[in-house]
Amino acid sequence: MTPNATAQNTRAGIWLMVATTLVFAVQDGISRHLAASYPVQMVVMIRFWFFAAFVMVMAARQKGGLRAAVKTHYPVLQALRGALLAVEICVFVAGFVTLGLVESHAAFASYPLLIAALSGPVLGERVGWRRWCAILAGFVGVVIILQPGVAVFSPWALVPLLAALLFAVYGLLTRYVARRDDPAVSYFWTGIGGAVAMTVLGIGHLQPMAGPDMAWMALLCCTACLGHWLLIRAFAVAEASAIQPFAYLQLVWASGIGVVLFAETVRTNVAIGAGIVVTAGVFTLWRQRVRARQTPAC
Repeated sequence: MTPNATAQNTRAGIWLMVATTLVFAVQDGISRHLAASYPVQMVVMIRFWFFAAFVMVMAARQKGGLRAAVKTHYPVLQALRGALLAVEICVFVAGFVTLGLVESHAAFASYPLLIAALSGPVLGERVGWRRWCAILAGFVGVVIILQPGVAVFSPWALVPLLAALLFAVYGLLTRYVARRDDPAVSYFWTGIGGAVAMTVLGIGHLQPMAGPDMAWMALLCCTACLGHWLLIRAFAVAEASAIQPFAYLQLVWASGIGVVLFAETVRTNVAIGAGIVVTAGVFTLWRQRVRARQTPAC
Protein backbone atom coordinates (compact mmCIF):
# COMPACT_ATOMS: atom_id res chain seq x y z
CA MET A 1 0.00 0.00 0.00
CA THR A 2 1.36 3.45 -0.91
CA PRO A 3 2.01 6.11 1.78
CA ASN A 4 -0.78 8.28 0.33
CA ALA A 5 -3.26 5.41 0.50
CA THR A 6 -2.20 4.65 4.07
CA ALA A 7 -2.66 8.30 5.04
CA GLN A 8 -6.09 8.41 3.40
CA ASN A 9 -7.14 5.21 5.21
CA THR A 10 -5.93 6.56 8.53
CA ARG A 11 -7.82 9.80 7.95
CA ALA A 12 -10.98 7.87 7.07
CA GLY A 13 -10.51 5.67 10.14
CA ILE A 14 -10.17 8.72 12.38
CA TRP A 15 -13.38 10.25 11.06
CA LEU A 16 -15.19 6.95 11.46
CA MET A 17 -13.96 6.72 15.05
CA VAL A 18 -15.10 10.29 15.72
CA ALA A 19 -18.55 9.40 14.37
CA THR A 20 -18.53 6.21 16.47
CA THR A 21 -17.84 8.12 19.67
CA LEU A 22 -20.61 10.60 18.91
CA VAL A 23 -23.15 7.83 18.27
CA PHE A 24 -22.13 5.98 21.44
CA ALA A 25 -22.40 9.20 23.46
CA VAL A 26 -25.95 9.72 22.15
CA GLN A 27 -26.63 6.10 23.08
CA ASP A 28 -25.42 6.79 26.62
CA GLY A 29 -27.68 9.83 26.89
CA ILE A 30 -30.71 7.80 25.81
CA SER A 31 -29.75 5.01 28.23
CA ARG A 32 -29.55 7.55 31.05
CA HIS A 33 -33.00 8.86 30.18
CA LEU A 34 -34.64 5.41 29.99
CA ALA A 35 -32.89 3.97 33.05
CA ALA A 36 -34.28 6.79 35.16
CA SER A 37 -37.79 5.37 34.58
CA TYR A 38 -37.26 1.66 33.86
CA PRO A 39 -35.04 -1.09 35.30
CA VAL A 40 -31.51 -0.97 33.96
CA GLN A 41 -31.62 -4.73 33.28
CA MET A 42 -34.67 -4.30 31.05
CA VAL A 43 -33.15 -1.44 29.05
CA VAL A 44 -29.89 -3.30 28.46
CA MET A 45 -31.69 -6.58 27.70
CA ILE A 46 -33.78 -5.08 24.89
CA ARG A 47 -30.72 -3.33 23.55
CA PHE A 48 -28.83 -6.65 23.42
CA TRP A 49 -31.75 -8.43 21.75
CA PHE A 50 -31.47 -6.02 18.84
CA PHE A 51 -27.69 -6.17 18.91
CA ALA A 52 -27.82 -9.98 18.71
CA ALA A 53 -30.15 -9.76 15.71
CA PHE A 54 -27.74 -7.29 14.11
CA VAL A 55 -24.67 -9.52 14.54
CA MET A 56 -26.60 -12.49 13.16
CA VAL A 57 -27.49 -10.51 10.04
CA MET A 58 -23.87 -9.36 9.70
CA ALA A 59 -22.56 -12.91 10.17
CA ALA A 60 -25.02 -14.33 7.62
CA ARG A 61 -23.62 -11.94 5.01
CA GLN A 62 -20.01 -13.01 5.59
CA LYS A 63 -18.23 -15.90 3.93
CA GLY A 64 -19.34 -19.15 5.55
CA GLY A 65 -22.41 -17.52 7.12
CA LEU A 66 -23.59 -18.34 10.63
CA ARG A 67 -21.83 -21.71 10.58
CA ALA A 68 -18.44 -20.00 10.29
CA ALA A 69 -19.29 -17.28 12.83
CA VAL A 70 -20.18 -19.73 15.58
CA LYS A 71 -16.98 -21.79 15.25
CA THR A 72 -14.58 -20.78 18.01
CA HIS A 73 -11.56 -22.29 19.70
CA TYR A 74 -12.64 -20.72 23.02
CA PRO A 75 -16.40 -21.28 23.49
CA VAL A 76 -16.31 -20.71 27.27
CA LEU A 77 -14.19 -17.56 27.06
CA GLN A 78 -16.26 -16.19 24.18
CA ALA A 79 -19.50 -16.70 26.12
CA LEU A 80 -17.85 -15.12 29.17
CA ARG A 81 -16.82 -12.10 27.09
CA GLY A 82 -20.39 -11.48 25.99
CA ALA A 83 -21.71 -11.84 29.53
CA LEU A 84 -19.00 -9.54 30.90
CA LEU A 85 -19.83 -6.82 28.39
CA ALA A 86 -23.54 -7.07 29.22
CA VAL A 87 -22.90 -6.79 32.96
CA GLU A 88 -20.44 -3.93 32.38
CA ILE A 89 -23.06 -1.98 30.43
CA CYS A 90 -25.60 -2.53 33.23
CA VAL A 91 -23.13 -1.21 35.81
CA PHE A 92 -22.15 1.74 33.63
CA VAL A 93 -25.77 2.75 32.92
CA ALA A 94 -26.51 2.54 36.65
CA GLY A 95 -23.65 4.99 37.09
CA PHE A 96 -25.26 7.37 34.59
CA VAL A 97 -28.40 7.54 36.72
CA THR A 98 -26.66 7.95 40.08
CA LEU A 99 -23.59 10.02 39.18
CA GLY A 100 -24.44 11.45 35.78
CA LEU A 101 -22.74 11.17 32.41
CA VAL A 102 -19.88 13.56 33.18
CA GLU A 103 -18.44 11.90 36.27
CA SER A 104 -19.20 8.37 35.09
CA HIS A 105 -17.31 8.87 31.83
CA ALA A 106 -14.47 10.72 33.54
CA ALA A 107 -13.76 7.76 35.81
CA PHE A 108 -14.48 5.16 33.12
CA ALA A 109 -11.79 6.72 30.93
CA SER A 110 -9.27 4.85 33.10
CA TYR A 111 -10.04 1.51 31.41
CA PRO A 112 -7.05 1.61 28.98
CA LEU A 113 -4.80 2.05 32.02
CA LEU A 114 -6.37 -1.00 33.64
CA ILE A 115 -5.86 -2.98 30.44
CA ALA A 116 -2.19 -1.95 30.38
CA ALA A 117 -1.73 -2.80 34.07
CA LEU A 118 -3.37 -6.22 33.74
CA SER A 119 -1.86 -7.17 30.39
CA GLY A 120 1.26 -8.45 32.14
CA PRO A 121 -0.29 -10.97 34.56
CA VAL A 122 -3.16 -11.92 32.22
CA LEU A 123 -1.50 -12.01 28.79
CA GLY A 124 2.16 -12.20 29.74
CA GLU A 125 2.94 -8.91 27.97
CA ARG A 126 5.81 -6.71 29.09
CA VAL A 127 4.86 -3.33 30.52
CA GLY A 128 7.83 -0.96 30.69
CA TRP A 129 8.56 1.66 33.32
CA ARG A 130 7.23 4.49 31.14
CA ARG A 131 3.80 2.90 30.88
CA TRP A 132 3.81 2.08 34.59
CA CYS A 133 4.49 5.77 35.33
CA ALA A 134 1.59 6.71 33.04
CA ILE A 135 -0.67 4.15 34.74
CA LEU A 136 0.17 5.53 38.19
CA ALA A 137 -0.36 9.11 36.97
CA GLY A 138 -3.71 8.09 35.50
CA PHE A 139 -4.88 6.67 38.78
CA VAL A 140 -3.83 9.87 40.52
CA GLY A 141 -6.25 11.51 38.09
CA VAL A 142 -8.97 9.06 39.13
CA VAL A 143 -8.39 9.96 42.80
CA ILE A 144 -8.72 13.63 41.88
CA ILE A 145 -12.02 12.91 40.09
CA LEU A 146 -13.41 11.17 43.18
CA GLN A 147 -12.21 13.87 45.58
CA PRO A 148 -14.38 16.10 47.79
CA GLY A 149 -18.07 15.96 47.01
CA VAL A 150 -21.05 13.92 48.11
CA ALA A 151 -20.28 11.14 45.66
CA VAL A 152 -16.91 10.33 47.22
CA PHE A 153 -18.62 9.15 50.42
CA SER A 154 -21.02 6.91 48.55
CA PRO A 155 -20.39 3.44 47.15
CA TRP A 156 -21.88 4.76 43.90
CA ALA A 157 -18.64 6.69 43.36
CA LEU A 158 -16.95 3.36 42.64
CA VAL A 159 -19.55 2.21 40.09
CA PRO A 160 -17.83 3.66 36.98
CA LEU A 161 -14.53 2.23 38.20
CA LEU A 162 -16.15 -1.19 38.48
CA ALA A 163 -17.49 -0.72 34.94
CA ALA A 164 -13.98 0.23 33.77
CA LEU A 165 -12.52 -2.89 35.41
CA LEU A 166 -15.13 -5.14 33.80
CA PHE A 167 -14.52 -3.55 30.42
CA ALA A 168 -10.76 -3.94 30.86
CA VAL A 169 -11.16 -7.66 31.56
CA TYR A 170 -13.46 -7.90 28.54
CA GLY A 171 -10.79 -6.19 26.43
CA LEU A 172 -8.06 -8.51 27.66
CA LEU A 173 -10.17 -11.59 26.93
CA THR A 174 -10.87 -10.18 23.48
CA ARG A 175 -7.14 -9.91 22.83
CA TYR A 176 -6.59 -13.42 24.17
CA VAL A 177 -9.21 -15.12 21.97
CA ALA A 178 -7.94 -13.11 18.98
CA ARG A 179 -4.87 -15.36 19.03
CA ARG A 180 -6.89 -18.08 17.28
CA ASP A 181 -10.38 -16.70 16.58
CA ASP A 182 -11.28 -14.39 13.71
CA PRO A 183 -12.63 -10.94 14.76
CA ALA A 184 -15.96 -11.78 13.10
CA VAL A 185 -16.30 -14.79 15.38
CA SER A 186 -15.62 -12.71 18.48
CA TYR A 187 -18.09 -10.07 17.34
CA PHE A 188 -20.79 -12.70 16.81
CA TRP A 189 -20.24 -14.25 20.24
CA THR A 190 -20.28 -10.82 21.88
CA GLY A 191 -23.81 -10.15 20.67
CA ILE A 192 -25.19 -13.64 21.26
CA GLY A 193 -23.46 -14.19 24.61
CA GLY A 194 -24.55 -10.77 25.84
CA ALA A 195 -28.15 -11.34 24.74
CA VAL A 196 -28.34 -14.70 26.52
CA ALA A 197 -26.83 -13.27 29.70
CA MET A 198 -29.14 -10.26 29.70
CA THR A 199 -32.21 -12.40 29.05
CA VAL A 200 -31.38 -14.37 32.20
CA LEU A 201 -30.75 -11.18 34.19
CA GLY A 202 -33.46 -8.98 32.75
CA ILE A 203 -36.51 -11.02 31.76
CA GLY A 204 -37.95 -10.74 35.25
CA HIS A 205 -37.71 -6.95 35.08
CA LEU A 206 -39.65 -6.58 31.82
CA GLN A 207 -42.52 -4.09 32.07
CA PRO A 208 -44.71 -2.02 29.73
CA MET A 209 -43.26 1.16 28.27
CA ALA A 210 -45.00 4.42 27.50
CA GLY A 211 -45.36 5.31 23.82
CA PRO A 212 -42.67 8.03 23.73
CA ASP A 213 -40.26 5.80 25.64
CA MET A 214 -40.80 2.99 23.14
CA ALA A 215 -39.61 5.42 20.47
CA TRP A 216 -36.55 6.25 22.59
CA MET A 217 -35.92 2.52 23.05
CA ALA A 218 -36.08 1.97 19.30
CA LEU A 219 -33.63 4.82 18.78
CA LEU A 220 -31.33 3.30 21.42
CA CYS A 221 -31.29 0.00 19.55
CA CYS A 222 -30.57 1.79 16.28
CA THR A 223 -27.67 3.73 17.79
CA ALA A 224 -26.23 0.49 19.19
CA CYS A 225 -26.24 -1.12 15.74
CA LEU A 226 -24.99 2.02 13.97
CA GLY A 227 -22.23 2.60 16.52
CA HIS A 228 -20.88 -0.93 16.23
CA TRP A 229 -21.09 -0.83 12.43
CA LEU A 230 -19.07 2.42 12.38
CA LEU A 231 -16.55 0.88 14.78
CA ILE A 232 -16.14 -2.16 12.52
CA ARG A 233 -15.59 0.10 9.52
CA ALA A 234 -13.06 2.23 11.42
CA PHE A 235 -10.91 -0.78 12.35
CA ALA A 236 -11.31 -2.20 8.85
CA VAL A 237 -9.72 0.80 7.11
CA ALA A 238 -7.06 1.91 9.63
CA GLU A 239 -4.69 0.49 12.22
CA ALA A 240 -6.20 0.27 15.70
CA SER A 241 -3.18 1.97 17.28
CA ALA A 242 -3.65 5.01 15.01
CA ILE A 243 -7.33 5.61 15.77
CA GLN A 244 -7.79 4.25 19.31
CA PRO A 245 -6.78 7.53 21.05
CA PHE A 246 -9.73 9.26 19.36
CA ALA A 247 -12.07 6.99 21.34
CA TYR A 248 -11.59 9.44 24.22
CA LEU A 249 -13.82 11.90 22.35
CA GLN A 250 -16.75 9.95 23.76
CA LEU A 251 -15.94 11.57 27.10
CA VAL A 252 -16.25 14.99 25.46
CA TRP A 253 -19.54 14.24 23.67
CA ALA A 254 -21.10 12.51 26.68
CA SER A 255 -20.10 15.36 28.98
CA GLY A 256 -21.66 17.86 26.58
CA ILE A 257 -24.91 15.87 26.54
CA GLY A 258 -24.86 15.65 30.33
CA VAL A 259 -24.38 19.41 30.72
CA VAL A 260 -26.82 20.55 28.02
CA LEU A 261 -29.64 18.01 28.35
CA PHE A 262 -29.40 16.83 31.95
CA ALA A 263 -28.20 20.03 33.65
CA GLU A 264 -25.06 18.34 34.98
CA THR A 265 -22.03 20.37 35.99
CA VAL A 266 -18.35 19.79 35.35
CA ARG A 267 -16.60 20.21 38.68
CA THR A 268 -13.06 21.55 38.58
CA ASN A 269 -11.55 18.43 40.12
CA VAL A 270 -13.39 16.25 37.57
CA ALA A 271 -12.04 18.31 34.65
CA ILE A 272 -8.47 18.21 36.01
CA GLY A 273 -8.64 14.51 36.87
CA ALA A 274 -10.16 13.59 33.51
CA GLY A 275 -7.42 15.54 31.74
CA ILE A 276 -4.74 13.57 33.61
CA VAL A 277 -6.48 10.24 32.94
CA VAL A 278 -6.89 10.92 29.22
CA THR A 279 -3.30 12.15 28.84
CA ALA A 280 -1.99 9.06 30.63
CA GLY A 281 -4.23 6.81 28.54
CA VAL A 282 -3.13 8.33 25.23
CA PHE A 283 0.50 7.96 26.31
CA THR A 284 0.05 4.26 27.13
CA LEU A 285 -1.58 3.70 23.73
CA TRP A 286 1.30 5.50 22.03
CA ARG A 287 3.90 3.45 23.94
CA GLN A 288 2.04 0.27 23.02
CA ARG A 289 2.24 1.29 19.37
CA VAL A 290 5.97 2.02 19.69
CA ARG A 291 6.62 -1.34 21.34
CA ALA A 292 4.64 -3.16 18.64
CA ARG A 293 6.78 -1.55 15.94
CA GLN A 294 9.99 -2.44 17.78
CA THR A 295 9.00 -6.09 18.20
CA PRO A 296 10.28 -8.08 15.21
CA ALA A 297 7.73 -10.15 13.33
CA CYS A 298 7.96 -13.90 13.85
